[in-house]
Amino acid sequence: MFFEVIWLLGVEAGQDAVLRTMLYEKGEEKVDPYDITVFEFTNMISRLKNELGKCGVKDKGIIVPLKHGAESRTTSNMLSVDPDSLSYSRTPNEIMRIMYSIGDEHRLGGFFSKGANGRIAREYLNNDKLRWL
Repeated sequence: MFFEVIWLLGVEAGQDAVLRTMLYEKGEEKVDPYDITVFEFTNMISRLKNELGKCGVKDKGIIVPLKHGAESRTTSNMLSVDPDSLSYSRTPNEIMRIMYSIGDEHRLGGFFSKGANGRIAREYLNNDKLRWL
């Protein structure tokens, strides 16, 4: 299970970095019809991921205050890392809460409306003992 978690985090981080770089390039543009910039949207998405994960602040928008940027040297945040440029860790249940987009790793939804098919996902959905984690 440990290596599956590392794989999930690696895939998530890689995809996230590519998307965040593309969004950064358009950061000041307003998103119609909302009249909100791309930068503002990324902050909203990060807040939602933190809320769904129920694990504190482990994700930040693509623009952050200098003190929260990598080693306090930049305001850009292509990879969501701590001030020492270390990746935040996530438990399998935190990942599943975010992927299912409902804050519950035991209920289907979000990106996987029919459920994820990996071993970790199946264990959370089918094991009553894990429902209380």
